[in-house]
Amino acid sequence: MGRGKRVGEIDFQICPAQPRKMKTILALTLVGAIVAGGLAAEAADWPNYRGPDHNGISTEGGWVAKWSNDGPKVLWKASLGFGYAPISVANGHAYASGCKDATATLFCFDAASGNKVWQFSYPNQLYSSYNGPKGLGGTSGSPTIEGDRVYFLSGDGCLYALQSHTGAVVWTNDLYASLGVTRPTWGFASSVLVQGDLLVVDIGGAGTAVEKASGKLAWTSDKGAPGYSTPVPWTFQGTPAVAILSSETAFGVESKTGKQLWSFPFKTPNLINIADVVVSGNDFFISSALHPAVRVHFDGKAVTQVWENSSFANHIATSVLVDGYLYGAAGAVNSAATLQCVDFATGTQKWNFTGIGVGGLIAADHKLIVASDMGELVVGEASPGGFVPISRAQIFPATCWTPPTLANGRIYCRNNKGDMVCLDVAGH
Repeated sequence: MGRGKRVGEIDFQICPAQPRKMKTILALTLVGAIVAGGLAAEAADWPNYRGPDHNGISTEGGWVAKWSNDGPKVLWKASLGFGYAPISVANGHAYASGCKDATATLFCFDAASGNKVWQFSYPNQLYSSYNGPKGLGGTSGSPTIEGDRVYFLSGDGCLYALQSHTGAVVWTNDLYASLGVTRPTWGFASSVLVQGDLLVVDIGGAGTAVEKASGKLAWTSDKGAPGYSTPVPWTFQGTPAVAILSSETAFGVESKTGKQLWSFPFKTPNLINIADVVVSGNDFFISSALHPAVRVHFDGKAVTQVWENSSFANHIATSVLVDGYLYGAAGAVNSAATLQCVDFATGTQKWNFTGIGVGGLIAADHKLIVASDMGELVVGEASPGGFVPISRAQIFPATCWTPPTLANGRIYCRNNKGDMVCLDVAGH
C-alpha cells in the first residue's frame, strides 16, 4: 500500500478571521467547573464529534429517559446561525457553531446556564446546500476539545486551534490554500480527530495530519476530493490507525505516517459520502445514500466484503453499533427514510421504524436518543426486538439533521437553521 506524503519545511497558510467578537467571562468558567464537579459519577463530557469513544455512544448513566408529554425541562436556548455541526461539551462549557451570511461563528457557552463565555468569528464561503437559506452552506464539523485547546476545521479548509476557555487563537493553518487539494461541493465537513501528538482530518483523498502543538503539516495523502465524514480511530497490530471515507473510497491509514493499510472502492452518485465508517475491531461498516451499505473485513493483507444491504443507506447521520446491532436512519433526504436495526454479523434487517427521517442519533445506557429530521426528540430501547418509544417531544420546528449530545445530565440539540436548546434530563 502507499504511504502518506511527508512534508518537511512547507510554509502553512494563516487562516483568515473576522474582527474579534470575543468576551471572556472568567466567573462563568469557575461556575461551570463547580457545577460539573458536583454532578454524579455517572455524568460524562462529550468533548468531540460522536463522543469520547468516537462511536456515538455515551458512558453516562442515571439520566432520565421518561418525560411528561411536554418533554424535558428547557434550561436555555441560543441562536447559532445556519449549520449542521453537532455540539461538543467539556469542562463545564458547550461549544456550538453556525453561519450567518458569509461569516461563521464558534460559540462557547456555560453548559449549565447558557451564558455566552466567548465567540470566535471567521469567513465562510456560501455553498449550495440542501435546505439552506438562499444557498447558504453552514458549519458542519464539530469542535474538538482536548485539555485547554479547541480545534475545528472550517468549510473553507482552514484549521484552527483556540484556547478553550478564552477563544484566543493559538495557531491556524489554511490547509486548502497550502495543499491545493480538491474542495468538495458543500465545503469541508470533517471534525478534527486527536491522535497522540497529531490532528487528523478528512482532507485529500486519504486524509491529512498536522502537529497538534504547532499546526505544522505532518503528512498528507493526495489532492483528491475527501468525503464529508470524520476519521475514526482503530488499532492494527498495536499501531494507531484511522478509517477514512473519501469521495470514492474507504481507507485504513496509519495515524503517524499516513501509510495506507487497506482501501475499498465506495463511489456514490454526486460523491456524497457523509456518514463515518463504523469500526469494530478489523471489521468496518461503510454506508452512504443511494448505495448499498457494506461490511468489510481486513485480515492484515487484504480487505474483503462480508455482506451488502441495499436497503440500509445512511445519508446524513452515522449509525451506532450497540451489542452487535447497527441502528441508523436509512434512506436519502426527501425520501421516506426510516430508523432501522441491522444485525452487524449478517446484515439482516431486524426492524424498521417510520417517522424519524434522516435525523441523527446517539446511544446511552442501552437506549437510543434520536432527533428526527422534523425536530422531534425520541428515546427508546436499543433492542433488536423492535423500537418502542419511551418518550418523545417536539423540541423545535424546521429541518434537523444533527444528532443530539448527552452530557452531564443535559441533552443538547440544534436544527439546521440554528435553533439550539439545552434540556434537563438529570436524575435529581
